[in-house]
Amino acid sequence: MADYPIQRIRRPLSAVLAVPGSKSLTNRAMLMAALASGTSTLRGALFSDDSRYFLESLKILGIQTQTDEAAKEIRICGLGGRIPNTGVPIYTGSAGTASRFLTALLALRDGTWTVNCSEQMSRRPMHELFDALSSLGASFSFTGDAGHLPAVVHGCGCPGVEVQVATDKSTQFLSALLMNAPVLPQGLHIRTTGKRADGAYVKITERMMCQFGCGLRHETGSNEFFIPGGQVYQARQYAVEPDVSAACYFYAAAAVCGGSVTVKGLHADTLQGDIRFLDVLREAGCIAEDTEEGIRVTGPGPGKLRGVDVNMKDFSDQALTLAAIAPFADGITTIRGIGHIRLQESDRIHACVTELSGMGIRTEESADGIRIWPGPVRPHRVNTYEDHRVAMAFAVTGLAADGIVIGDGECTGKTFENFFDTLALLHE
Repeated sequence: MADYPIQRIRRPLSAVLAVPGSKSLTNRAMLMAALASGTSTLRGALFSDDSRYFLESLKILGIQTQTDEAAKEIRICGLGGRIPNTGVPIYTGSAGTASRFLTALLALRDGTWTVNCSEQMSRRPMHELFDALSSLGASFSFTGDAGHLPAVVHGCGCPGVEVQVATDKSTQFLSALLMNAPVLPQGLHIRTTGKRADGAYVKITERMMCQFGCGLRHETGSNEFFIPGGQVYQARQYAVEPDVSAACYFYAAAAVCGGSVTVKGLHADTLQGDIRFLDVLREAGCIAEDTEEGIRVTGPGPGKLRGVDVNMKDFSDQALTLAAIAPFADGITTIRGIGHIRLQESDRIHACVTELSGMGIRTEESADGIRIWPGPVRPHRVNTYEDHRVAMAFAVTGLAADGIVIGDGECTGKTFENFFDTLALLHE
């Protein structure tokens, strides 16, 4: 695995750049297109490790797909919920969305399949989804630890109509059930337990279901979802938005280096919840404005960033990004409400504490958050824990401090294959 030394930038930025399509939108759109009747074209789609595992799994299951990576287009010929190939194994790599969405797809149909995954994904939470699907009539045989992938999925064919699912560890369990429910003959009544039923990613799921022609009933604040059965997803042309999560690394760069960064094609009406990170940057002293070209963030620059205290429960992918720029603030930064990120590709809270401590930065870890004191950053090789967000976030630290090296940076290919090439554009 290669190391990636990060070159410090000592002048204000002035950059206009593009980021890949949203992983969250691409993978949800692929599932809905596969469930639709007819051919859908996804434009601006993400091509990365995660999306390729999803696409390859659909092909193995007998769903016809065509890709044009240069044009960022995916064509999927949906079969109205029918899966032609049974008894086949699929491999979802380290992709949480592919693993959870496709497991639900298979479990709610008639047949038997094997879902294999990476060692990293085999450690991530799945038990709550297996419990929910089992209560609907599916069954599972585990080839490793019970309640975790890999697993043999024995689909129920004619599932029940009511289910309860716990969402504290991941709202992807709920999204998996929501997206598969409309094509079931009798639909589904879902009750959630936990505090995250109205999370940003659930709202993305709901809005995209409507965009693809399927309805559901859910009142804001309620833990109940009613999805009528016998619906048909409509094949369509779908434009995938630029990935806000990816854009935020470059907006954070503007915050600590000064100057401005514009991400092309990203606007304030985005579906993606990580757009709330811009409010955090505003509180820290940045200016964020929606221009015709895209959202532009102008940062205060070195020594002028303010420390903030923020609950990031609903946009926790950016907790690492905030932690990475916290050493350059004028006061303590407190990040709360992110206990669930301990169960993602790595224990991300512990990763923050360990890597910032390696840079000589004082931190304080709690069960669901972290406090970070400002201070001079010393040279350090960042351990990425095979976690793309650790790599990308701490690369931003290296733009404002000497001697930061990202170890094993290839893990960024999970969601952003040319991340380091795009980062280099900030030096031009």
